[in-house]
Amino acid sequence: MRRSLLVVGVLAPALVLAGCTSGGPSSGPTATTTVAAPSTPTPTPTPTARVDQARVDRALRALEREYDATVGVVATDTGTGASVAYGGDRRVGFASTLKVFAAAQFLRSVRGADRDERVHWTAADVAAAGHSPVTGQHVADGLTLAQLDEAAVRQSDNTALDLVLDRIGGPPGLETALRGLGDTTTRVVHTEPELNTVTPGSTDDTTTPAAFAADLARILDGRTLGRADTALLVGWMSGNATGDTLVRAGAPDGWTVADKSGGAGGTRNDVALVTRPGGSPIVVAVLTSRNDPSVAYDDALVARTAAVVLGAFAR
Repeated sequence: MRRSLLVVGVLAPALVLAGCTSGGPSSGPTATTTVAAPSTPTPTPTPTARVDQARVDRALRALEREYDATVGVVATDTGTGASVAYGGDRRVGFASTLKVFAAAQFLRSVRGADRDERVHWTAADVAAAGHSPVTGQHVADGLTLAQLDEAAVRQSDNTALDLVLDRIGGPPGLETALRGLGDTTTRVVHTEPELNTVTPGSTDDTTTPAAFAADLARILDGRTLGRADTALLVGWMSGNATGDTLVRAGAPDGWTVADKSGGAGGTRNDVALVTRPGGSPIVVAVLTSRNDPSVAYDDALVARTAAVVLGAFAR
């Protein structure tokens, strides 16, 4: 598992967080993290000399033609408020990117010893949920709720997500929590694996890049979860086992990425907190979908999209 030191720039007076580990099946990296509060809960494009929106538009239109795909992305500098957006209001199935928001709501709502409650499931549950690399190895002994929360983020474990959702009120409970963050866009309807199937024209199990970028900024602002739990979640995201070929691959050398990926069919997404040396953190949400539903997604489209938008902040 990759280990990284994530240092996030400040907006207001710094909140220095001691690194935490969950004690779960895979410990998070020990880190010292300074978490910034976003300047606004909803990222909006802000013209600055450092961000060339026209250049971004041209580059992303070219990627859409090359991949025969639809791209939606919002990236916001949490220190200055400068933002670039392309297709920020386009609805796309969120797939497993949802797991980071479920994990955050668990940390927000389940406290103390309740996190150590041991949960059990069956082999049939694992088979029904699909991708379950952690829970599939623990059918006999189970895991604690905290360990399941970590597995959902680090390994994108489907059974773990379903069990965490059970604890926070199911899809309606998570949608209510997102509404509390100011997100009136995201529609959380199903559990795994059904949430990965989006019916054309339906808003079920969909979101927009603008909504998820704002949500990510809120849950990592150091106040929504509290300092220790923010550090814990960022640590899990920094050790995400499924994101190396996505935003992380598109980030400039020396920039650090903590992310949560998602994908199904022709849809491939990534939401990330990107830290650059000497600069404030950038929140990024990249949601892509191939126009031909029979064509599988391509990680390179997400990586190249990230390279375009992050490069706009590096100029």
